[in-house]
Amino acid sequence: MQTPDPLPPDPPAPSRAASGPRAAPRAPVGLWAWGETLAWVSGLVLSISAFTDWYAGARQDGLVLSVIGWHTGALGKLVFFVGLAALGLVLLREAGIELPAMVPESLVLIALGSLATIFVLIRLISIPDTFFGTAGRGIGIFISLFAALAMIAAGLLRAAEEL
Repeated sequence: MQTPDPLPPDPPAPSRAASGPRAAPRAPVGLWAWGETLAWVSGLVLSISAFTDWYAGARQDGLVLSVIGWHTGALGKLVFFVGLAALGLVLLREAGIELPAMVPESLVLIALGSLATIFVLIRLISIPDTFFGTAGRGIGIFISLFAALAMIAAGLLRAAEEL
């Protein structure tokens, strides 16, 4: 019985340098590069704004009251957790974990921003009965509204980056 001849060695694979220059992925420039930065900034501001004054007012005896968003009920707490979810989404992307292709990150940011906007608008329009004596709105609720709208804008900018 004769032993088989060894297989000839495989030809070397062509190197990337030999195949010509490879096109680098385009990095977003100008206004479109703000999507990622605006996403984490708006998530951080939205989370922090739940601990700022949403309602403020003075009583007749001279006592000045201020109510933070966390103490306004479930909606104030949900605004905080929506901001944390946006921060978590950005941190996951930075860690190299991406969402499935069927769920683009821009869509998730737009949905979180819309949800936060609805929650803040409900609290802006409807003051809880417990805090009716402090009928004035504080600066914190407007900061929350601005951050929620900025999160929607971040999602739209990220969608433009993905195109």
